Amino acid sequence: QVQLVESGGGLVQPGGSLRLSCAASGSIFSIYAMGWYRQAPGKQRELVAAITSGGSTNYADSVKGRFTISRDNAKNTVYLQMNSLKPEDTAIYYCNADLARIELPGRYNYWGQGTQVTVSS
Repeated sequence: QVQLVESGGGLVQPGGSLRLSCAASGSIFSIYAMGWYRQAPGKQRELVAAITSGGSTNYADSVKGRFTISRDNAKNTVYLQMNSLKPEDTAIYYCNADLARIELPGRYNYWGQGTQVTVSS
């Protein structure tokens, strides 16, 4: 069993900052990549940022220069520092992990339950 637990969402004014965290736990052998996705009302879920076990990162064009993804491999935790937030960043943010499990062969993908981020004055 594997769980991803997100925290850090909330309401913030335009121009403000938030930091999201996502901790993975359970029968994890290793995590290849972790990332953040978001889904706004009436829109498809989209990639926000991702990071590999080696530290390579990838960002959506809309957040480059404002958001920073980081990772603590020892804690199986990924962070998303969000600065200069805009109303269009309002969405449910989901954590994602691509990993190997201890007791099963193969590669598995898991999602967190989501955390709401609302940017509004």
